[in-house]
Amino acid sequence: MIDHIGIKVTDLAKSRELYAAGLAALGMKPLYETEQAIGFGVDHPFFWLSAGPASGSTHVAFDCADRRAVHALYAAALEQGATDNGAPGLRPHYGENYYAAYVHDYDGNNIEVVCRAPA
Repeated sequence: MIDHIGIKVTDLAKSRELYAAGLAALGMKPLYETEQAIGFGVDHPFFWLSAGPASGSTHVAFDCADRRAVHALYAAALEQGATDNGAPGLRPHYGENYYAAYVHDYDGNNIEVVCRAPA
């Protein structure tokens, strides 16, 4: 079980806006902020951004309850300047109901949102 995860970003303020817009689709928001780090979550921070040199491509997948949230996070992230890495759709090679979308953030991190519920 994962309690929390953190990634490095080169522009914390700009990345805050990207992640705040996208993660709002999952009910997440910034819950802890300093000049060096931001913790996002629902009732406690579990996804962290920290300022620093990007450490390379990290893959983070966020689970959601329905396919609308997949579309909402994907659209919000693209609107904030993320780049497409896979439009919302079924990925049957991962599972019968695996519905996901992928974006790259400003530092090349691969952010996925996935719903495993049937349509």
